[in-house]
Amino acid sequence: MKKKDKKIFKKKANILKDLTKNIFLILKEDVSKQYNYKQIAAKLNVNDTEGKNQIIQKLNELTESKKTIEVDRGKYQINEERKYLIGKLDITSNGNGYFITDDYEEDIFVPNVNLGKGLHNDLVKAYVYKKRRSSKLEADVVEIIERAKTEFVGVLQKNKNFGFVIPDNSKMYADIFISQNQLNGAENGDKVQASITGWPEKSKNPFGTIIKVLGKPGDQNTEMHSILVEYDLPYEFPIEVENDASLLSIEITKEEISKRRDFRNVLTFTIDPKDAKDFDDALSFKKLENSNYEIGIHIADVSHYLLPKTILDDEAYERATSVYLVDRVVPMLPEILSNGVCSLRPEEEKLTFSAVFELNERAEILNQWFGRTIIFSDKRFAYEESQVIIETKKNFVPANVSITGLDYYVDETIVEAILKMDDLAKTLRKRRMNQGAISFDRVEVKFNLDEDANPTSVYFKEVKDANKLIEEFMLLANRKVAEFISQKNKKPSAKTFIYRVHDEPDTEKLASLQNIISKFGYKINTDTKESTSETLNQLLADVYGKPESNMIETLAIRSMSKAVYTTQNIGHYGLAFDYYSHFTSPIRRYPDVMTHRLLQNYLDGGSSPKAEIYEEKCKHSSKREELASKAERDSIKYMQVKYMQNHKDEVFEGVITGVTEWGIYVEITKNKCEGMVRIRDIKSDYYLFDDAQYAIVGQSTKNIYQLGDDVKVQVKKTDLERKHLDFNLIED
Repeated sequence: MKKKDKKIFKKKANILKDLTKNIFLILKEDVSKQYNYKQIAAKLNVNDTEGKNQIIQKLNELTESKKTIEVDRGKYQINEERKYLIGKLDITSNGNGYFITDDYEEDIFVPNVNLGKGLHNDLVKAYVYKKRRSSKLEADVVEIIERAKTEFVGVLQKNKNFGFVIPDNSKMYADIFISQNQLNGAENGDKVQASITGWPEKSKNPFGTIIKVLGKPGDQNTEMHSILVEYDLPYEFPIEVENDASLLSIEITKEEISKRRDFRNVLTFTIDPKDAKDFDDALSFKKLENSNYEIGIHIADVSHYLLPKTILDDEAYERATSVYLVDRVVPMLPEILSNGVCSLRPEEEKLTFSAVFELNERAEILNQWFGRTIIFSDKRFAYEESQVIIETKKNFVPANVSITGLDYYVDETIVEAILKMDDLAKTLRKRRMNQGAISFDRVEVKFNLDEDANPTSVYFKEVKDANKLIEEFMLLANRKVAEFISQKNKKPSAKTFIYRVHDEPDTEKLASLQNIISKFGYKINTDTKESTSETLNQLLADVYGKPESNMIETLAIRSMSKAVYTTQNIGHYGLAFDYYSHFTSPIRRYPDVMTHRLLQNYLDGGSSPKAEIYEEKCKHSSKREELASKAERDSIKYMQVKYMQNHKDEVFEGVITGVTEWGIYVEITKNKCEGMVRIRDIKSDYYLFDDAQYAIVGQSTKNIYQLGDDVKVQVKKTDLERKHLDFNLIED
């Protein structure tokens, strides 16, 4: 019998994981000591020849890149001329990252193999070096100093004995391993919240435990709760907070009224969105005998009910803001406060904190007063109702804009008040714009929802004169409150206060903006602060209503600094105010509550509290505001994807809003839904990314798809869980 030929198999090399990191850990034990490859191998328990060869090769690579130095033949030390830098990781959706540190102006690329188990926004220690045969810098994460996040939302994929949570977050590149005893009742396919409990040295996946089962993927309640959980935002109040709120005394006593300025007999009304439930601001109007106008900006006196060092106040501070998702509001305060006792509902007496101004016909402020008041709102208007009055200058409100759905007539005194306040607001706005304010009147995407909160259509919220009327008087109150505190003493820094500040834009970001908009024939002049504001406003006016408007407005906003809360006043660049605070929305913003408390403290002659305490509260509030904004954007993306599920057969016109090496982003013009056309799905040619042109270029045809180009697309795939749209490009 013929012997079978023996097949010879070459044993696959056992690759040593995290070798760079482990070598550095050894060399760092004693930076003065010299190590050879045998000593390093012994410390790593490497006994085989192949493993030792990998160590020798790695030591040669590290020496070539000047991370280590060969102090004697075959003996190595850390190159102490190179610094370990501290910074943050920014992970991209393709699993690589960037190291952001104050030591370098540019963000430094971190390939996936160098992440060292670092996750998005982690504070890390990294080694920065020049890539071999290149002047480009790269970073190598050697230590996780502080995790930014350990809890993630995702879908559980479970087999008999264990499972993996596949995170929704595209920047979380590693699935989370869940052992059987950590499943905590979760079933295969459940949307869950998982917490990372550890990351073993030799594992490519972190280990975790299931904290909470959120529901089934695709269910709207589940997905909205998932969005909130992802950003550490609550979706219900603890029972003890609800109980604390229910025990509040809501009676307005004669004693309390006697401490306040009484506006109950002055014409007062509110103007809010149609679907608003919490009315935290009202306007009063009175024509004075000297022909000037007394206008009161009355704000819900939340601080009267929300007392420091209570369960209710602790919860409000922790939340710091209300969160406005497409189909629901997650309030900062329990409903008994937000929609009840504090809400300035019509024909009810309410306690308020007010800024009252005497203005002349030129909208110049002749007198001002700040303090606690009591009001009686005579009428509630939606923006659409007051807009009809402004446009027609008549007292008739037709059924198609009426809150009640019925025609009605408005008292002539209210019509007179609205029209005069509109005139004054326009004067205030013109003056503000002339002083260098920037007008970001962005299109806001809104949805019409059916009774099950499913999107039936998309529309754009328009900012009209009625909106601007309210905006200008709220800005006036916020500015004058901040001025009042800051200028009350010769030393503005003597009094701790809450400021809303906005720094000047970053010159590099403006240069990048200029580079992009020049391709559309626009330009901005950044020579001076004044020319920057003037030409930015001109740019926003020029692009208004054009296909590229949303993209350019988004890029312009990104070139700006972020507005934040702080006790250190630097002014507000975007509004062109030297002093600015938030005073007008205490039902939905905790900084406004702090502003009310501090203002009353100073009106009572109180001393200034420590700035450090309030600065910490400002940082917390700014962070929570940022998380709430991200959640709101995610809920809009979710609804856009859900809406597009029912429009897969349609061809849409769109504009290219982004170009990457893996595809182009396209925004549909008529509904602002954005999705991706992947390069691999464009069949007419083989396209390559050209970063200099913000384009992809066909290798054979030389056809170009460039940022800002008009294209036609059709929905290829909708992913509700990841809130992502894939498009097919319809080519001519």
